[in-house]
Amino acid sequence: MTSKQTVLRKVKEVNIAQCIIESNVDGGQVDIVDYITDFSYYESILEPTIRTNIVYVDTGRAIKKDKSTQSLIDGLPLYTTEYVNIKISDSNDIKLNIEQYITSIVPVGQSIKKSVVTLDLVSEEGIINLTAAVNERFDGKNSEHVKKILTDKKYLGTEKKLDIEEVENNFCFIGNNKRPFYTILTLAKKSIPNIQGAKQNTAGYLFFETSEGFKFKSIDSLLDQEKKKSFIYNETPDGAGENLPSGYSAKILKHSVDDVSGDIQSKLQMGSYSTRTVLFDPFNCNYEVIIKDVKETEKNLKLAGKNLPKLNSKFIREGKNKNFTRTQYMLIDRGTLPTGNTKQQIEKSDQPNFDPQNILNQSVMRYNQLFSTKTQITIIADFSLHAGDIIFIDSPELSNKDNKELNKQFGGKYLICDLCHSIRKSEGGYTELTLVRDSFGKTGSFTNN
Repeated sequence: MTSKQTVLRKVKEVNIAQCIIESNVDGGQVDIVDYITDFSYYESILEPTIRTNIVYVDTGRAIKKDKSTQSLIDGLPLYTTEYVNIKISDSNDIKLNIEQYITSIVPVGQSIKKSVVTLDLVSEEGIINLTAAVNERFDGKNSEHVKKILTDKKYLGTEKKLDIEEVENNFCFIGNNKRPFYTILTLAKKSIPNIQGAKQNTAGYLFFETSEGFKFKSIDSLLDQEKKKSFIYNETPDGAGENLPSGYSAKILKHSVDDVSGDIQSKLQMGSYSTRTVLFDPFNCNYEVIIKDVKETEKNLKLAGKNLPKLNSKFIREGKNKNFTRTQYMLIDRGTLPTGNTKQQIEKSDQPNFDPQNILNQSVMRYNQLFSTKTQITIIADFSLHAGDIIFIDSPELSNKDNKELNKQFGGKYLICDLCHSIRKSEGGYTELTLVRDSFGKTGSFTNN
């Protein structure tokens, strides 16, 4: 069997076992797996829930009623918010059980004999989020606030597995009837990870869902993970990866560098490398100017590569004229929502509720640094991978040498930002990954050593 035939065999082994839709009217069920032509499953560290897109062809025989047949839309019927249970498996027999709800029904092509319909699905919590409002006071650590919002029946009430990383700082607030996801994402920007060297140097969390559950993780802890798998890209005809060097999990079928270092003007405007915060205290009319730059924080960051980008020294100023490329203004909320009884609240009336000196600049810089490099790869469908995982990739460097060496600048550890498991009945299944990292230079090894 040729390498190309092996690839096609593995791709074809990716399977949609079932796609059952349950009616909102009478609880009746129908499995449309035989009608599906295209299936896409999405995870992203930038989205609070997973999403699924299904394209199916309806010939008017999906539903049997009273000795006649009807289309799925008319016969079930479909209104949106129907429960859908999907089971898929890859060539390694790794299975995913996806339970979601329909949010959109779009006929994209129709004739007298058949219609092509697109269904958009989202997790249960994605719909509940639009019906719930956070309307109470919260005291304590942000990580505990996130856990309560996710599990409390008044809010999202999820029973899914949670992976919530502890936060170092306390923050008290009132929900003000904001949506649960909005509240959690706001807390993510105001959180310092509980790891050594984090305070004054880094801040910022990511909140997202994978098939394993909900995750609330700091940027630094995500980048500090051990790699889950290693992949290699080269131009050899061994597309199936049957002759991979020991230590690699699979071969990359397609590889493109989407953004080597980003538009420096945009990065400077967003404050990736230097920011200024102007704080004003309305109680005593004092103000404080805080400037943070990457040179002060880099040694305490958990980097995926060797170093953050090196900018031309011509554009770096020190001393009184120290650089800053973005400015934020904030009132210090001293004495806001102190905890305890009346006496204790009076005693804490001069204490700030939020710590902008150690969070604002650090958070802005870290979020923007995370996307310093972006690359996209396609592999044979692998359902063991998830958004938020670290993988290791290798590719040859451009060289006139006969024996090309591995690229030392762009190879190495990357964080999975976006993941799409794509299955087409006519082709099979692939996994498309958008990978990001904050730094340049390869560190670590593709092996487990």
